[in-house]
Amino acid sequence: MSRTSLQTTALESLQSTEELGLLDTIDSLRSQGVSHYISLPQLIVCGDQSSGKSSVLEAISGIPFPTKDNLCTRFATELILRRASAIGVSVSIVPSQDRSEAECHRLVQFHETLSDFDDFPILVEKAKEFMGMSATSSAFSNDVLRVEVSGPSQQHLTIVDLPGLIHSENKLQTSADVALVLSMVQTYMANRRSIILAVVSAKNDYANQIVTKLAKDVDSKGFRTLGIITKPDTLPIGSESELAYANLARNQDVEFRLGWHVLRNRDYESRNTSVGARDTAEEHFFSQGIWRDFSRNLVGITSLRTRLSQVLLQQIKNELPNVLDELEASIKEIHEALGKLGTSRDTNDEQRLFLLHVSQSFQSIINAAIDGTYGNSFFGDPRSAEGYSKRLRAVIQNLNMEFAERMRVCGHKREIVDRIGSEIPPLTAVLPQTISRATFLDEVTELLKISRGRELPGMFNPLIVGDLFHEQSLPWERLAQIHLKNIWEATRAFLELAISHLTDDATTDALLREVLDPLMEQRYRDMTDKLVELLLPHQKGHPITYNHYFIETIQNMRERRLEAEVTRKLSKFFGGRDLSSLEELPIKKVKTSSLISALSSRKEADMDKYASSEILDCMQAYYKVALKSVIDSIAIQAIETQLLGKLGDLLSPARVVQMKIDMINKIAAESSESRLQRERMMRKLVVLKAGLEMCKKHIGRPMTNLQNRPWHSEQHVLEENSDPDLLHEISDLEDVNNQDLVTDTPIGIPPLVTPVSSEPVEVSSSPEWSFGGSEPIAAEETVLIKKTKKKAKKGLVINSDSPLKFL
Repeated sequence: MSRTSLQTTALESLQSTEELGLLDTIDSLRSQGVSHYISLPQLIVCGDQSSGKSSVLEAISGIPFPTKDNLCTRFATELILRRASAIGVSVSIVPSQDRSEAECHRLVQFHETLSDFDDFPILVEKAKEFMGMSATSSAFSNDVLRVEVSGPSQQHLTIVDLPGLIHSENKLQTSADVALVLSMVQTYMANRRSIILAVVSAKNDYANQIVTKLAKDVDSKGFRTLGIITKPDTLPIGSESELAYANLARNQDVEFRLGWHVLRNRDYESRNTSVGARDTAEEHFFSQGIWRDFSRNLVGITSLRTRLSQVLLQQIKNELPNVLDELEASIKEIHEALGKLGTSRDTNDEQRLFLLHVSQSFQSIINAAIDGTYGNSFFGDPRSAEGYSKRLRAVIQNLNMEFAERMRVCGHKREIVDRIGSEIPPLTAVLPQTISRATFLDEVTELLKISRGRELPGMFNPLIVGDLFHEQSLPWERLAQIHLKNIWEATRAFLELAISHLTDDATTDALLREVLDPLMEQRYRDMTDKLVELLLPHQKGHPITYNHYFIETIQNMRERRLEAEVTRKLSKFFGGRDLSSLEELPIKKVKTSSLISALSSRKEADMDKYASSEILDCMQAYYKVALKSVIDSIAIQAIETQLLGKLGDLLSPARVVQMKIDMINKIAAESSESRLQRERMMRKLVVLKAGLEMCKKHIGRPMTNLQNRPWHSEQHVLEENSDPDLLHEISDLEDVNNQDLVTDTPIGIPPLVTPVSSEPVEVSSSPEWSFGGSEPIAAEETVLIKKTKKKAKKGLVINSDSPLKFL
């Protein structure tokens, strides 16, 4: 048998002049190592075990991948086609992430070269042994066999052959193998830049082959999935199964936007035949029987190569702008991470300088957060939980207002009401106990009796007001302590976010542990000490106030009771009538002396009751005055003065300058992991920047059309009877040449419609090939073609490079 040359026609047919520019860009990106960080377009071959995947890959590439009828691909094989001045094939192993460091080091040592393709199956077996795979070991591996084919006429392309999907375990395939293969295939399929070649074997019912379901899970509309039917020669001629697979090939059952394709590969008996003999046998098979009526674009390896070339080209066109965006986002992330790591700092002076820069930025963020000016990018989105936590002034303000409301509702021990309704709220640790005024007055009277001094009847000892106030304000301390704890925790969370924004994780942990946490503990003790100081006069001292609000409150309470009493007496004087409207009273004359006597009469024989009522009024009035004072004092003297006002000093430049050398080293010294991380990020940054420049050179920059802007006096010149639907279909991107009609096609794809600048090109009625087989063109596509033809009559034509020629 003749040796297989490294320069195969199968590989050459995957290239075309049209692909040159785009594939060169992908080639350059891969050669720069961008594929290690950013997913690039590739072809992946997926299917059930023994479905013919490797045979499909061999037919596409011309490389004899090993095939067996029982156990085939046992690991992912990446075929990398590269352009180089020298011709050659190199094979290496990419260790999986679950390998140990020693195993990874051993596997990367595997590197072999080939002089021709016939030795490739032998080399694959050698790679299996090197991976430690044998008949008694695990049937599958997460390692990747990487095959790189280089040559001056090669175009860059990646084709991946994946292990076959397993339905059940056996002696050579455990349940762990089943899960491992499924996870591997799903990971490759999930990459949105992968073209999925879903291989289905005609030897089995396609409804029982899960590859189509997996493809639908990640690509529900089939935009990047092409179904491939193998082994059609095993179907009985004229059988229902043959008809079913023929309908599947016509895209009439499991529908993919890219359609289906049928291949007749070599079987076990013809496995040693040449590539040319294989293609001849396939062509003869499809020239007879039910397959004879199929378009040649849907059967055979020759049309599949062309079809894949077009599909991959379109995928690259669609994804290249996304690759550009992903590159820019990754570069931004690396810059932010490098900013946190800072420059290399080996000496103590470099470490102190690094901390000085951190402290300056820290103070800037602290001042902005306390002032409530959130212009710094650190503060982020306020609608997110993290963004809100960064807005310290907003958090403090809201917590203070919640505390004030909680003190108003729950700050008093007992809720005194005129009368208790039928439903008494249950007593809880949060809400105050409800008690009627009459019951409370009885308690005050008892306290008055046991506290009696030299005062006259109807008068009282002013210290009784203090005793009642102390009891009523008992919940203040508990509520205030909870509030200060909430404030402190919110502030500490803010500090963690601020420090982690400015430096790397290791330095953040060191700063929190060595500097910020101890100082914040001290700030919390200062706040609690101040709270004790503020509450002490209200817990043990006698009531003191010079606030006029105290007298006003007493007067208001007495006025409300007097109003209620006058209302009651008037109602009684007029015979118990409702006094809501005096005009309705059926009286003509009222004796003034009788009315005055009725209103002014007040008989309170129990002087202790009278004094108790006065005591209660004074206590409630003083409570309101003291409550307002305590809430403000806690917010100002405990929170603002003891905590927020001292935040900037936690990590000030002065504190950094005064730090001892061992403390500086403990905080800012770089670990070996940090150095390695910086080196890796710098290498990655260089690679991504080079890739970004390559993408920009190929994509270019669209020019701005000023005539279409709202500030321009002229608008786009369009015919009055222009079809708005067509403009919607081809619309919002402006033509770089400032033309009247523009397209919304992706960058790099020829425009759908252009002004007449050359002879008209007719829309072909018989397409060169079709994604969807023999199925009709979609309704929306037909409408678009009709509208485009209508535009052609008005001076617009279909561009010769338009994608419509494939419809």
